[in-house]
Amino acid sequence: MVKKSKAPRPTPNELDPIIHERLRLGILSALAVQESLSFTELRDILQTTDGNLSVQARRLESAGYVVCDKKFEGRKPKSTYHLSSSGRVALEEYIETLTNLLPAIDRVRNSGEGRIHIHPLASHS
Repeated sequence: MVKKSKAPRPTPNELDPIIHERLRLGILSALAVQESLSFTELRDILQTTDGNLSVQARRLESAGYVVCDKKFEGRKPKSTYHLSSSGRVALEEYIETLTNLLPAIDRVRNSGEGRIHIHPLASHS
């Protein structure tokens, strides 16, 4: 019987640097479970400032991961964001890569070794 070879584990460098930032990951995660969210809703969910959300959302928009629809309600501007199809694919690939980086939970729980060693990732902001 031939033993199946396992695919090599990914490295942290394979994580998408656009997504691998706390607020950008938060934006994509929020939009993955909601069809669309307004700027104000995102800001409140993610508990961030207008300026920080604006910069990070623009970065995701430039990458093609989110789409921003801007319109006026009365005299007030309203920005609404939704996840693009390429953004959904990128988030799914990011989560798959991250999952493959982490040790198997069952193996860790059953190892009897109390602690595992996880090396910190470099920041990609």
